[in-house]
Formats: sequence, structure tokens, C-alpha cells
Amino acid sequence: MLRVAESFEGSDTGRQRRANEDSSFARSPLFAVADGMGGAQAGEVASRMAVKTLEPGLPDGSGSAEERLAGLVKRANADIHEHSRASEERAGMGTTITAAYVGEEELSIAHVGDSRLYLLREGSFERLTRDHSLVDELVREGKLTPEEADVHPQRSIITRALGPEPDVDVDSMTWRARAGDIYLLCSDGLTSMVPEKRVGEIVRGADSLESAGRALIEAANAAGGRDNITVVLFRLDDVSFADDTAEQTTRLGTAAPTVAEIQAALRETDSATGDAARPGTEGAAPATATDPSTGAQPAVGAPASTDEAPAGGPVQPRQPRIRVGPAGERKRGPLRRLGRGLLWLTLILFPFAAGGYIATQAVYFVGVDDQGFVTVYKGVPYELPGGLSMYTENFVSGVPAQSLPAGAKKTVTSHKLRSLEDANDLVRQIERGELAGQATG
Repeated sequence: MLRVAESFEGSDTGRQRRANEDSSFARSPLFAVADGMGGAQAGEVASRMAVKTLEPGLPDGSGSAEERLAGLVKRANADIHEHSRASEERAGMGTTITAAYVGEEELSIAHVGDSRLYLLREGSFERLTRDHSLVDELVREGKLTPEEADVHPQRSIITRALGPEPDVDVDSMTWRARAGDIYLLCSDGLTSMVPEKRVGEIVRGADSLESAGRALIEAANAAGGRDNITVVLFRLDDVSFADDTAEQTTRLGTAAPTVAEIQAALRETDSATGDAARPGTEGAAPATATDPSTGAQPAVGAPASTDEAPAGGPVQPRQPRIRVGPAGERKRGPLRRLGRGLLWLTLILFPFAAGGYIATQAVYFVGVDDQGFVTVYKGVPYELPGGLSMYTENFVSGVPAQSLPAGAKKTVTSHKLRSLEDANDLVRQIERGELAGQATG
């Protein structure tokens, strides 16, 4: 069975845009990139509406994962189209979308527009989607070469998007995925600046998905950054070999275990180590030898006399002495007591630690990075002993914090915990200069 072992999500306004109309979604097993279009911030509204449709995940019901994913994209199209008709300022707004869903053994995608999905497998980097754009259609018809398409003045004209029409054709497909696969979803702000070959080299040569994602964004900006740049990367792994510890964790889940569950887990551990294997009926005292001359049993723990040689016989080896408690159970040594104590502690504390980690992945805050730019961070603004941060960069804007008025600067440095949407909204306000005089809660 496949799972997502590592992922990265990042977006940048670029060098020539004031606002970011891209949106992304990276919540395993569902990933997406959307690139909005339209005036008066209509593009960013459209792209946000598209990814927001994905937040509940695939709906239950009949149909394959591919069909249900395509259904979500069509629903997003209908919502965006209806929204555009309700406002003159947003008439004609739209967005691209490329979405991927990771199943147990397969990957399904739904795609509209010119955002892209790439696959790196065993060193080979290839594009899995085709652009719904004017120049890409000319390339398929043999009227343009790929090299000519890269510099064509109409390369940004797309022929299909979510929103302009009440219905949309969605390209969808499913194929068997493999452990080790690395997938890249990106907006055209990356691929219009960085050639595909170079994109593949960056992903292939990076030591982590985070370093790959940041290098891709930097490369697009270094080439001019004419558009918003958004990248989502994820790597698959095989978990079909899960061990007994993982299976036990799955059974107990992330909720606090009951006493009965803890006791059951301890009994399973005892059985696995052979501690329950005792002679006779469970809980009975081990048999003891009887002195043939007196008919009495030796005192428990008294020295055994079996090392004395019977008449004419060899010396018998001394049997190990076993100390037993009142109930006849074998007393555990300090190492076994320590082991049981650690197991109790692990079973009790693991759900709380897991819950705490999950919580840090669901909150965001706005701050300033080491280069002085306003940045959206994922996690909580704390560092553990040893310099271990409980947050990671999610999005770096192009706004220097020093350029902000005092009120806006105070808002940025307050590190208030927010939802991703709230944090992104705050950064957009900053990019548009809407926090001129006061701090925003």
C-alpha cells in the first residue's frame, strides 16, 4: 500500500506581480495547484474557490477515485461560473487546476488549463498533463516546435479553464504508482521561466523536496519572475511491510487508550516475550522436588542439594533457583520492570504527542524570514531545546518588513495563529498596501 512519505507546498508572487493569484492544496492524499485569471482580484478568488472545493476530500459514493475527483473539479467550475455571473467586477473570471489523488496503489488526476503535473521515476522526468493552451495545440498540430512555443507571444492564452462556461471538459486519468515516485504540480509561472529539462535537473539533484521546491521558485525568480510561481511536490513510499508496532498503533489510534486497551497491549507484549509460558495451569506455582528421605519439600529459595553425587552416580548439575512471589508468579528483574514502565509511558503519551504534532500542521502564522521578507509559516512560533523549530516556511512574499508602517509591522511580528486562508489574506493585504496605518487583529 502506498502513502505520501514527504511533501512540500510553496508559492511566490514573483518579481513583477503585486498580488498572488495562485492557490494550492497539499493535504495527503489530495494535492492541487490552481492559477487564477481575471481583473479586480477575481483570479485569486477563482483559484481559492477551486482548491476550497477539495478541502472535504473525495466524496463517498459510487464511482472510481478518478471519477469522483473529476466530479469535484466540475463542481468547482459550476460554483465559480455562478459566482462570476453574480458580480460585474468578476465576470469572466476563471482558473486552471491540476489535482492529484493518491490511492492505495494508483494515482488519479483531474486537469484543466496549463498548470502541470510531472513525474520523476527512476531518474526519468516526464510531464503527465497536456496544456489546454493555444501554443500547445499548435505544437500538437505540428505548426510550432516546442522551442518556438516557449517564446511565442501568445503562449499565455489558454483554451480551457474553470469558470467562463457553465460546463467544462476535464482531462482525467489513473495509473499505477510506485514507491519512490516524486510528483511535481506547478503553475505556469515556473515552466514559463524555467525549461522543463532544468526543472527535472533541479528536482533530481535536490536532497529533499523542500530544497527542490525552494530551488525551483528561486530559479523562476532568477529568470525574471514574470508571473506567480507555485509548486507542490510529494514523494510516495510503500507501507505494506508495516511491523507489529505500527499495527498496534493503528489499533489504538490517536485517541487516549482506555485502561483495558493498555492491559491488553501489555498481555500481548508478555505473550510475545514468552513471560506467560509457565508449567502447569496459568498462575500455578512451579513444581518443587520432594526429599525422598523425609517426604518434605525444601523451602522456597533454599539451597538445592542436587549437586551432591548419589551413591555410585555422577554429580548432577545445579538447577537455577527461581524466586517466586506469593501468587507463584516469577518476579521480574529491573530491566523487565523498566521495559513495562516504558511501554505504559509510550502508550499513554503517544496519543498526546501525535495530537500535538497534528495540531502544529493545521495552524499558520505570519512573520519575517531571515532575509527580512514577510512570510507565512506553517506550525506554531516556538523552538524546542536544541534549536528544533516547530514551524516551517509556507510562502515567502516579496515585501520587505522594513518597508511597512509601524501598525502593519506590529501585525506581522505579533505571530498570531491563523488558518492558512486568513494568513494568505493578511499577506495579500500587505502586498496591496491595505495595512497603511493600523494593526489588523
